[in-house]
Amino acid sequence: MPTSMRLPRASGVLLHPTSLPGPHGSGDLGPAAHHFIDWLKGAGQSLWQMLPLGGIGPGNSPYMSSSAFAGNVLLIDLAELQQRGWLGADALAHPPPADPRRIDFATMVPWRMGKLAEAARAFAAGASAADRADLAAFCSAQASWLDDYTLFMAQCDATGWASWTTWPAGLAQREPAALAAARVQHAEAIGFWQFCQWAFFRQWAALRAHAHAQGVKIVGDAPIFIAHQSAEVWARQDLFELDADGKPTVVAGVPPDYFSPTGQRWGNPLYRWSAHAAEGYAWWTERLRQTLALVDIVRIDHFRGFADYWEIAADAPSAQTGQWKLGPGVALFDAMRAALGDLPVIAEDLGVLSEPVKNLLRDSGFPGMSILQFAFAGNASDPFLPHNHKPHSVVYTGTHDNDTSVGWWAAATEHEQHHARAYLGTDGHDIAWALLRAAAASVADTAIHPMQDILVLPSDCRMNLPGSASGWWVWRFEWSQVHPWHGQRLADMTKLYGRA
Repeated sequence: MPTSMRLPRASGVLLHPTSLPGPHGSGDLGPAAHHFIDWLKGAGQSLWQMLPLGGIGPGNSPYMSSSAFAGNVLLIDLAELQQRGWLGADALAHPPPADPRRIDFATMVPWRMGKLAEAARAFAAGASAADRADLAAFCSAQASWLDDYTLFMAQCDATGWASWTTWPAGLAQREPAALAAARVQHAEAIGFWQFCQWAFFRQWAALRAHAHAQGVKIVGDAPIFIAHQSAEVWARQDLFELDADGKPTVVAGVPPDYFSPTGQRWGNPLYRWSAHAAEGYAWWTERLRQTLALVDIVRIDHFRGFADYWEIAADAPSAQTGQWKLGPGVALFDAMRAALGDLPVIAEDLGVLSEPVKNLLRDSGFPGMSILQFAFAGNASDPFLPHNHKPHSVVYTGTHDNDTSVGWWAAATEHEQHHARAYLGTDGHDIAWALLRAAAASVADTAIHPMQDILVLPSDCRMNLPGSASGWWVWRFEWSQVHPWHGQRLADMTKLYGRA
């Protein structure tokens, strides 16, 4: 095991930026994000874990982005663009009515995108020479992914987001003449997407610098799979299991499990691992390099898929039928470590683990995850119980895919409740904080606390329900819900268990 991968004993909070307060329909990279970092410091926390920072896809999921490299333009702080003079004085005065505790994507997305278009036009008409030079430098530095992404987004917008496999054949198959003609045709739209990515990366750099100044590190998230309707699949069709027309032959998912009796058919195209191996896993290395340019530590989602993964026929209606296939194994991470050095990675190793998965976790040296909500269904041998935790691991009460701890408790079986009461020494009235305390006391080097559990929130505040296609990723909080005792209790607990 690479000893340099050992994370220091610390704790932090799981909260996606979209869940932050703010006046424009969803959280973003603006003042509330900076204030949240200040709150984390005051609460004794040194980690802020987020979900993927890429654009949202079907069902508004951040795990189905149109790019594995681009930032989510809906996170751009519009007020900062206004301060730079690219939005008028009254441009943000009348946002659509919104529930401050839920995101209405149907109104938020078009309104924010309209304001970004206004800002981009103002920039094009009157930006300073220094800002134009900064944008040009950004486009040059990020050209390896940005050129494909901006053309992809422009063409998607022009075709109403029709599948790229339905585009004119020359463009779908990336013939040089067709690409060149499309760049001319969509020059203005390409400029818009360049401006948006520049704004995102510029604002993100300021936020991360503020986090570092406050002693807070950012934990990011890299989904193992990417969407078929994405710039990278279109750009590198040879690296995915596609037919001659670019359509997936097999897709990703998981068989029936804890979350779903019929499994989960995610629908992402699967990697053609032989092609990745032939080029020394250069695509994945660049993807991780780009991610680690944004965050300090990265959680790799569905880590088990690198050992073995569930392959579903593209025409299968569910994930119940499929087969396990071997992934690239440790060779992938050896190649990335050779190129990038030590990898600050957390492996999401949840689910029924095969021997290849256990071996890969051991050989990679990455810390795995323990979920306390899973700990009480069995007996004292359950690996998720704190006395069975390993120091080189990360403990959560639950993740974005779990119910809140209050909701979990309400739905728990009689056995689970009895076991938890006895184990945690609680009558259950303060179950969320009893679990938070158990996580903080664990020997696991890292403890991550969902904000919903800190605020003792019920089921309707959970972030996601795996296998459910719509209605999720909408939760937000208001500062009025956060009381001084929340931060003080968290700080005291963190100090008590040596995570300060």
